Amino acid sequence: MDFVNNLDTDTSLSILSCLDDPSDLVRASAVSRSWRQFVIKYNLSKNLCLRLFHQLSNVDHIVETSNDSNQGSSEAGPSSLMDTRLLEKEHRAYALLARGCMSSPIQSCIADAIIASSTDNFPAESILNTLEERDRIGRTPSYWSSTGQHRTSVPETLLYRLNGDLCVITEINIQPFQAYFQRGRPIYSSHYVRFRLGHHKDNSPNCNNSQDKKGEPGKSSVESNYVWSYTSQEFPMAQENRLQSFKLPEPVLCIGGYILVEFLGRVQTQEMDGQYYICVSHVKVEGRSLAKSFRVENVDDNGKFGLKVLSYSDPKETEEMDAEAGQEMDADAGQTQLRNLEQLLNLLHRHPLEVVNYVWPESDDEYAESEDEA
Repeated sequence: MDFVNNLDTDTSLSILSCLDDPSDLVRASAVSRSWRQFVIKYNLSKNLCLRLFHQLSNVDHIVETSNDSNQGSSEAGPSSLMDTRLLEKEHRAYALLARGCMSSPIQSCIADAIIASSTDNFPAESILNTLEERDRIGRTPSYWSSTGQHRTSVPETLLYRLNGDLCVITEINIQPFQAYFQRGRPIYSSHYVRFRLGHHKDNSPNCNNSQDKKGEPGKSSVESNYVWSYTSQEFPMAQENRLQSFKLPEPVLCIGGYILVEFLGRVQTQEMDGQYYICVSHVKVEGRSLAKSFRVENVDDNGKFGLKVLSYSDPKETEEMDAEAGQEMDADAGQTQLRNLEQLLNLLHRHPLEVVNYVWPESDDEYAESEDEA
């Protein structure tokens, strides 16, 4: 029975609202013209997105890069036609958004390390080292270290930029650093760790966060330049030398593309000065990036923002095609090369090359005499 055409609206809505898989809702809209019109008219794709991620209630408007160039002429028609086209646009955008949030491949979502609240020995112990999975490069340790504190309650933070304005974050992995070169091989973990997700206050497309010198310590910069829309619970951290997984109670949609890792409570003192430090060798954020499909624009003080659709290609298919072809984004390749160069510079900073000054003879005769003596 075609219940959409034979049952009342409320009953049909109750039935179709039970669909919690975006693919099922797309299939329902393809059954017939009347079903498609029903799905679009009652914003079922949008409602599904709001059930999945309540943060999307802050979407103020949707912009389509492919279709909005002709929007001026299309809006000149009757108001009913304008309303229909607006509903169709929202249906397309939210259907794509729901598929991306649910079915895009899980991947590493960190694009770059931005700033640390403090650094003991910059740049040798910079936050940039936490992007490296290894805790040593050759014989040189690779880690970030805070400055020392006499009080255990002083927190530390690490700020990272994600590889998309919209990312569904599922878990964060952190490995505390074990100082294998110190007596007793101490592990400089924290008591607890907490995570914040949000955006930079200047979220324009041309914003490059120039006020944050990459990798350099600067707690005040984070407090004044970023807005956090999500704060996790406090997770206990073990004082163990392993990659520790902190899974969020439910996937969280990060709107704006930044994550702040907060370390709460110090547990380990350094024997040399008796102060408490926090050291981390690696940080990894896992989730689903929607960078190829969407961009966030113009986040206001109330959290409202514009959602720009970059492409209607299926996010899952796009990622799989890139993986099969072995393709990488040029920006990611450039970031990797830059990080490798920075780590090399850090290595040279710790172990400068010994340069032997050669004294040249003042004349050819003096050079010849030295050769004869040899």
